[in-house]
Amino acid sequence: MDLYMMNCELLATCSALGYLEGETYHKEPDCLESVKDLIRYLRHEDDSRDIRQQLGAAQILQNDLLPIITQHGQDKPLFDACIRLMVNLTQPALLCFGKIPDDPAFRHHFLQVVSYLQAYKEAFANEKVFTVLSETLYNLLQLDWEQRQEEDNLLIERILLLVRNVLHVPADPYEEKNVDDDASVHDKLLWAIHMSGMDDLLKFLASAQSEQQWSMHVLEVISLMFREQTPELLVRAGQVRSAQEKQKDSNELEALRQKELAEKHSRTMQRGTRHSRFRGSYVVQGLKSISEKDVIFHQGLHNFKNYSHDAGKATRRVPKRKQVAQDTKSQRRSVLNVRLFLREFCADFLDNCYNRLMYLVKESLIREHAQQHDETYYLWALSFFMAFNRGNGCKAELVSETLSVRTFHFIEKNITNYYEMMLTDKKEATSWSRRMHLALKAYQELLLTVNEMDRSKDENIRQSASVIKSNIFYLMEYREIFLTLLRKFDEKMQPRSFLQDLVESTHLFLRMLERFCKGRSNLLVQKKKVKRKKQKKKSSSHTENTPEVLEETWTIVSQELRTSGFELSNALTEGVVPFDAASEIPVAEQRTEAMIRIQDALFARTGPEALGLLRAAREVWPEGDVFGSAEVQPEEELELLKQILFAELPSKLDEEVEELEEEELESVRVSETEFNFLDFIKRFANPSIIRPYLLLLRSYASNTPHTNHCIVRMLHRVAVDLKMDALLFQLSVFYLFNKVLTDPPFALIHYIELVTFAKYILNRFFALATRNNKAFIELLFWKNVGAVREMTEGYRKEGYDGMKKVKWTPEEEEELRQLYEEHKDSGVPDIVETLLPLLMNTNRTRRQVVTQMVSMGLVDSVKDLKKEKKGTCIVLWTEDQEQELQMLFEEYKDSDDVLGNILKRLTAKRSRARVVDKILSLGLVSERRDLYKKRRRNAPGKSTGMSEEDFFASVSGAPEENTMDRDEEEDDDLEEDKDDSEEERDVVRPAQGKKGRRRESAVERNVNVGGVVQDLRREGLSGPVLWLQNCLNRAADDREEDGVSHPMPLVPLTEENEDAMENKSFKRLLHKIGIRPPADEQESFWRIPATMSIYQLRTMASSLNPPEESEVGGEGESESGVAVNLEAEQQDEGSDGQELRAQAIRALLLSRQRKRSSADKKTYALNLCHSYFCHSYKCSTFILQKKREKSDFSVALLS
Repeated sequence: MDLYMMNCELLATCSALGYLEGETYHKEPDCLESVKDLIRYLRHEDDSRDIRQQLGAAQILQNDLLPIITQHGQDKPLFDACIRLMVNLTQPALLCFGKIPDDPAFRHHFLQVVSYLQAYKEAFANEKVFTVLSETLYNLLQLDWEQRQEEDNLLIERILLLVRNVLHVPADPYEEKNVDDDASVHDKLLWAIHMSGMDDLLKFLASAQSEQQWSMHVLEVISLMFREQTPELLVRAGQVRSAQEKQKDSNELEALRQKELAEKHSRTMQRGTRHSRFRGSYVVQGLKSISEKDVIFHQGLHNFKNYSHDAGKATRRVPKRKQVAQDTKSQRRSVLNVRLFLREFCADFLDNCYNRLMYLVKESLIREHAQQHDETYYLWALSFFMAFNRGNGCKAELVSETLSVRTFHFIEKNITNYYEMMLTDKKEATSWSRRMHLALKAYQELLLTVNEMDRSKDENIRQSASVIKSNIFYLMEYREIFLTLLRKFDEKMQPRSFLQDLVESTHLFLRMLERFCKGRSNLLVQKKKVKRKKQKKKSSSHTENTPEVLEETWTIVSQELRTSGFELSNALTEGVVPFDAASEIPVAEQRTEAMIRIQDALFARTGPEALGLLRAAREVWPEGDVFGSAEVQPEEELELLKQILFAELPSKLDEEVEELEEEELESVRVSETEFNFLDFIKRFANPSIIRPYLLLLRSYASNTPHTNHCIVRMLHRVAVDLKMDALLFQLSVFYLFNKVLTDPPFALIHYIELVTFAKYILNRFFALATRNNKAFIELLFWKNVGAVREMTEGYRKEGYDGMKKVKWTPEEEEELRQLYEEHKDSGVPDIVETLLPLLMNTNRTRRQVVTQMVSMGLVDSVKDLKKEKKGTCIVLWTEDQEQELQMLFEEYKDSDDVLGNILKRLTAKRSRARVVDKILSLGLVSERRDLYKKRRRNAPGKSTGMSEEDFFASVSGAPEENTMDRDEEEDDDLEEDKDDSEEERDVVRPAQGKKGRRRESAVERNVNVGGVVQDLRREGLSGPVLWLQNCLNRAADDREEDGVSHPMPLVPLTEENEDAMENKSFKRLLHKIGIRPPADEQESFWRIPATMSIYQLRTMASSLNPPEESEVGGEGESESGVAVNLEAEQQDEGSDGQELRAQAIRALLLSRQRKRSSADKKTYALNLCHSYFCHSYKCSTFILQKKREKSDFSVALLS
């Protein structure tokens, strides 16, 4: 655009800015007002962005704005206005136009704006400009937050946006034709940023705690700085090339040289020994032309192998929607000094900024404080810097923020979202595909880093990697993400680079999973099963209204209205609203619904309600007298009601029924199953998953050796490990293998694995072709697992279908009917098992017989013939069985495992629980624990000293600690026959047996608890300890009273108790006594587990007493002293000692009750209030039972 074609007002405004004389810029007096006018002009530009184009053509930024900020930066209002104008001028063209325009005229304007932006970028590649920006930004950051004004924050943000906009400008491929290691405009801009110190300010903004509001801007600038860079090149920058790298480059050059020589030799061989003016003509026998005759070939024989019927035809144009997606990402090697600067920046950024900045950005994304699609910067930074760290020593602590299962979940969720948007938003499918590629790269880098950690020499790092792998292998979402992406791959939306990263990531994941499974038997993983079933709706009871029914209804309604004298009650007069105020339909359009409501009221024979609705509707919609005029008489109202009753109005009932019929109820059932790696690989044996691999294999010559290895390894798993080589018997695959095998010998060296695998598959096919004469026809089709089995093992007979019902002859049907009639009343537990050996055709299976009986109508359903489970059909005990049980009990009652020996030798096999119940009912034992397996003591020579808790147990009859362990173990065994008992696991781990582990004895536990309690009392936490003791006692009392145990939350109602719940020592005490911390983010309070018995609760509560508060009577002896004395008495005395111990324990408990009653009243009242709120947490049944007592207690307490 010519400068002289500018708008007159715009030209005058630009002239009023000033002028450049040599290196000095002279500003005009109205310079500030002119800059503001330009900002105003830009605000009112049209859709073609004419103002922006005219300013770009006039080079206002290069000739005026940049000299102003470099030479007149001390004028703060003018500097701020220029920065604001430059931020507007350097906006990306995509933001100005919204999208790349389809219209040719607007596409021209778009490209023109891009060209001006590229000129701006070249002008900004100046050290002076960035020096001014860096100094201004540095001075602003020196201000404390209380001294910083709103204008200062705006200027900081605008400087960051200006740097971002300039870095965002794309390179001009036609102007910049630089090779690698040459300085481009982007490199010059990066060098100016480095020399001005702007990179140090960016690192400060990323690490400073007071500047966290700029975290997203900083991440955008950093991501644009490293555009066109790869972490592998930056890691190797400045390092001496190894001999291996030099040898690799030499091999590549030699391969190119050999290829060129082979092509030259091929061209030489195609020419004859002497020149022939006439090439001759040949008839190709067996190859038909357009007519019925053979093809006539008019070229030399050496060219015949390139002959095709398509030669000379016009290339068919491929529609845009069917074109293969192209890679848009470009990479180049920058000049060495820029790479060295970027390498140093990466190392400093990882050391000081990465973890903090990624945490802030992740929080902004989760809380939705960022802009749309800002998560792409997060995904790029994660993959780039983790790859740099992996190549620069792999220090896990530098990237610990993003090295977690939460990050895996975040990326997996974004991949799923991008895929869904790619399917729904067809116009932006390419953009969503790029974002999904970024997420996949981040996922791949996480796997690579975890795999590198697994090889570390540090045991802690290897353990952390094992924990992460356990979690990602356990959850089904992480295991099946690659299966889903491969199955849903679409080459029209996703480029080849995406498929390459997907194949390499899948290979890495399978290799890690295979290595993890080795040496681990019975590996458990999570399994989700989604059940979908249509919601059954009851058929409507709405019957058709015949004229007779309508006449009867109208007679009843009219008589009711005449009897009441057309008078309505106040409720019907004032409370009736004929419209739905919450409906999305405007009130003016709800007249039809009001008419239907009146008709429904008449159908229900509620005349007064219908009349009330009619009068209310008349007041709301008076226009048109649809519901009668304002002076309508009662008889006229009655006539209106009759017309509404007999009118055929639309009903919503049918529409609602149709909608409800399509509703589906989804239920996700989560369970655990044993993982088998080979079964998991079988899911890859599918044509929809093999095709992407073969699609990538077509470009084997340009693939990296690692990519070809990943492809061949997956095909090897399917063909060799799963013995499904026939899955690759396909013509396009063989065409590709033929191309590989006919390559020059020097090229075959680079993909020996592929050549070997191709020969193996071809040999297997030709061996199969000798047995199956249809194998060559099968090459034309892709095959599933069933077709592969038929091709290799033999085809099924004609007319046979494995899923088809087996035919029964009339004689067999009659035989089955007679046998069923004979035995249906015999009382046998399973009639099918009785009939099977009596049938003449002994090859019939149970399923065939059951299906035939249902089809013949002998039984109503398959459920009537369902086979009962073993162990559940025997319920009653015969007299002989009871005698057998008594004899076995008498024989093995002195053995270590009474119940186990009895179960092994019972004639009628029954479950453990049924046998235990029968032994108890016969009175052979008095308690269930008498049947538990006896354990031998390891240290019989130990001291027989008795602690306080053992003393309580001996007096009160409570079970000992090891007995409690046996109780829990045997109770687990007794529950083995219940189907709905499921064990929850958080990570993958080998399945373990139910061997109970030895726990701390009561003595050791109380000693440990006592030490912690003493430390807490020294810290001044006596009140919270007393509150905890009261909570335990209250829980024990409630469980004893209700007979049911529920988890009870510990709700701190005082500030002192809240502070104690944050204290580490107090939390350690809670852990020691068995209080459970919050399980997830949905829980806020610690809880007393439901598994703790009443005895355990009271034992733990008693262990919280201090030594000085447990005196017996007034003798001043501690509880431990009493226990020691009583132990001595136990050793010296007999039956008299038992009575003395009983008296002593009563005195001790009485002393505790007195101490508790004399505690601080305020704390005790608050603890009672806490107990009340804990009770409200229980089951509603118990709340209803205690409702009156609780309400009286709360009223008394609050008063």
